[in-house]
Order: sequence, then C-alpha cells, then structure tokens
Amino acid sequence: MATVVAEITIMGKSKQVGNHKNGKKKNIAKTWKTKRRTKDLDQIHTDMIPANAAKLLKQEVDYDVTGFAQHYCLHCARYFVDLKALKEHFKTKVHKRRLKELREEPYTQAEAERAAGMGSYVPPKKVEVQTQQVEEVME
Repeated sequence: MATVVAEITIMGKSKQVGNHKNGKKKNIAKTWKTKRRTKDLDQIHTDMIPANAAKLLKQEVDYDVTGFAQHYCLHCARYFVDLKALKEHFKTKVHKRRLKELREEPYTQAEAERAAGMGSYVPPKKVEVQTQQVEEVME
C-alpha cells in the first residue's frame, strides 16, 4: 500500500496533507510554523533556577501581556488572565504532563559525547518538580 502525500501551496503557505499513522490525514503545516512555538524543556529548566524563577514570578505590570504578566505558570511558560484561571490550569492534563516531562534532567553536551562513544553511559538523573506555590493577595 503506497502512502500518498500531497503538497498544495496557496499564497506562500504550505498546506501539506499526508497519510499518517492510522490512515488519518493531518495538516502538517501547523507543526512547521513557529508562531505557536513554546519554550523547550531545557529553557524551562534554566527558568526553574531560583534566581530566574523569582524574576519570572514577580514581574512588573506589562499591559501587552495576558493578565498584565501577573499570573505566570513557570513550568508551561504561559500567562493567565487571573489567579483562578492559573489554579484551574494546575489541575489540567497539559500541566501535569509538562511536570512529568520536566522530571528528567535536560540533555547536555557531555551526554551527547558519551552517546557518541566518548565516555561511559550515565543514566539521566531525575529532578524533583512540583507545581509552583501561588501567593493569594487579599485586597
């Protein structure tokens, strides 16, 4: 059985559609775009360092960002409108899945060299990751 892949270009946008996995068709162009790209796990690990985390969790008011940059999920790198939305996000599958992904130590250059045969294998360490504490402000 041959796999059929078609690419249609309309006004400069790629609309590649092909058969994937279970025979379902999926618009691949969405994955190529960088507009909706989020931070990678190694970037989030650097954000989780206490000095960087303090800066991100206590940002100045920025009117161009959702929720004026006051309600930020450190692990998902997302801003929320209010505290209630942030707390609801902590209960979602998306947030829990991200916490699970962040438990593994980020990939380093030393690990890449060991994988290439320039050293002995060392299994990646596990990092303890918990949902951030939210300070409720009583007004």
